[in-house]
Amino acid sequence: MRVGICILQDRRWRQAESRWQRAEEYGFDHAWVYDHIGWRDLVDGPWFDGMITLTAAAAVTSTIPLGTFVASPNFRHPVPFAREVTALDDISAGRLLLGIGAGGGGFDAEVLGGPALTAGQRAGRFIEFVELLDQVLTQERTTWSGTWYTAEDARSAPGCVRQPRVPFVVAANGPRTIALAARLGDGWVTTGTSSDSLDEWWASVAVAASRFELALTTVGRDPAEVPRYLALDAAPQYSLSSVAAFTDAVTRAARLGFTDVITHWPRERGWYAGDEAVLDTVATRILPTLR
Repeated sequence: MRVGICILQDRRWRQAESRWQRAEEYGFDHAWVYDHIGWRDLVDGPWFDGMITLTAAAAVTSTIPLGTFVASPNFRHPVPFAREVTALDDISAGRLLLGIGAGGGGFDAEVLGGPALTAGQRAGRFIEFVELLDQVLTQERTTWSGTWYTAEDARSAPGCVRQPRVPFVVAANGPRTIALAARLGDGWVTTGTSSDSLDEWWASVAVAASRFELALTTVGRDPAEVPRYLALDAAPQYSLSSVAAFTDAVTRAARLGFTDVITHWPRERGWYAGDEAVLDTVATRILPTLR
C-alpha cells in the first residue's frame, strides 16, 4: 500500500515550504495540492494557486511525486492547461501526477459567472476535457471542435518528460466517468458517496471499486496494472484523527483492492483539524510497515 498526503494551500509559502520537505523526509509516496480558485469556507482565504504551489514544492523536494487533487474543467481549458502541465512536469523532472476530475458546484463553478450545469453536463464536459488534454499532450499538433472546447493547431513541443504524457489519475464515481477512467486513466481515484455513516461510506467505496474493475475488464485492461487511489478523508471520519483510525482505514482500503490512499496534513482548526503528533507517529511507525 502506498500512502500520499494532501497539503492544503492555505498558508504563505514561508510557512508551507517545510511541510512539503517533511512529506518527502517522512517517506510519503506522493504529495498533493487542491486545485481550486476557492474551496468551501476557506474561500475567503488565505488561499493560493495549486499549480504554482506545486511548482514551488518541486523546487524544494527531489524525489516525491507531486499531484493535483484534482484539477477540473470548472475554470480550465485543456490547451493552456497543457502548457502548465508540461512546464510543471519539466520543472519536477517527471514527478507530476495529474489528478483530474469533473468539477462540482460551489465557488469554482460560480465565480466566473457561467451557467449552472447539471451532473450530466459536467460529466460530458469532463470527458471532452480529458480527451482533448490527452491529444494536446501526446500529438504534435491538435485541432479540435467539440461541444465544450475548440482548439486550432495547438502544439505540444517539447512534450512531457514521461512519455507519452504525464500520468492521468482520473477521479470518477459515476458510470460515464468510471468508463473514462478505465479508458484513459493511468490511475483512478474515488471519494465514495457522501454519507454521515462510516459503514455506509465504505459500502459505497466497495461498489465504486467493483464498477471500476468491471470497466477495466470491459476495455481489456488488466485491473492489476492500474493503480487505484482512495481519498480517505471523504469519509465522515478524518483518517489522522488517531493512529488507530488511520490504520483501520488503510486496512479496509487494502481489502477492497486499493493500491494507494491519500490523507491530509492536519490543520489547526476546521477541515482536517488534528494533531501533528498523530501525523508524526503514522509517518515514523506505520508507513514503514506498509512498504
